[in-house]
Amino acid sequence: MTENALTLESLRNLPLPMPEKGSKEERGTVLVLGGSVEVPGAALLAGNAALRAGAGRIRIATVGRAAMPLGLALPEARVVGLAEAEDGGIDPVRAGGRVTALAQRCDAILIGPGLSAGDGTSALTLSLLPGEPPTTFVLDAGAISGLGAHAETVRSCGGRAVITPHAGEMAQLLNVGRDEVEADPLAAARRAADLLGCIVIMKGARSWIVDPDGERWLYAGGGVGLATSGSGDALSGILAGLLARRTGALAAALWAVCLHGEAGRRLSCRVGPLGFLAREIADEVPAILREVASEPTS
Repeated sequence: MTENALTLESLRNLPLPMPEKGSKEERGTVLVLGGSVEVPGAALLAGNAALRAGAGRIRIATVGRAAMPLGLALPEARVVGLAEAEDGGIDPVRAGGRVTALAQRCDAILIGPGLSAGDGTSALTLSLLPGEPPTTFVLDAGAISGLGAHAETVRSCGGRAVITPHAGEMAQLLNVGRDEVEADPLAAARRAADLLGCIVIMKGARSWIVDPDGERWLYAGGGVGLATSGSGDALSGILAGLLARRTGALAAALWAVCLHGEAGRRLSCRVGPLGFLAREIADEVPAILREVASEPTS
């Protein structure tokens, strides 16, 4: 398989769906399942990014203590407080039925921002997979690590899932050392795509996007400033927003990585190569989308 260089220029011939009627329903609904008492802001970053990518509606399901502050911080969202476990995360037993109900009629479901890896997060993830087509899934952060033991469940999504691991999460998924993943991130991404039958965004200084057929794209832009707390939550939110707009899983992954990277590049030029914040990334996205859409394809 050949390696494809991923740039905004290369995506101009892969246009994103645009709403015809202008309704929120047409632009899709995103559910973000995430956040904890210690990391409530991860769900906020992801939800804001999903809206900036063009989703019509956003639902956030998080721990009860975080729900009210999060709703005030993102007044555009419907925020639902869930039962809390002893460790400050979401209790999968007491919250499971509520989560399943919230997931109904959602076009894209993002699971993981601010959730710790473990049995509880795995139980929440498995309670929603594979879902009914055309619902799509983004599995991020704590939702990734335990997927190796449930590969068939992910495969049953039929290509409607995208995972977004960094090296540590990929190492846990594949049950290998982090050094092995960092030595050959492409090989790790290809192995995960084959195991799970899903699109893989292998995050890093150079990000690889791999599909289950072995096709691969390399994104080398963005800059070191994107290696900041919460940056991955912004990426997963952008991705979920594009999926909600009925963008295909592979196209959404390619666009999300490019938009995230280009936002980082612009912030590094305007703010500085280091020190811009993850909360600022999503605000760059609408202008980038406008500029790309306004330029003719070759």
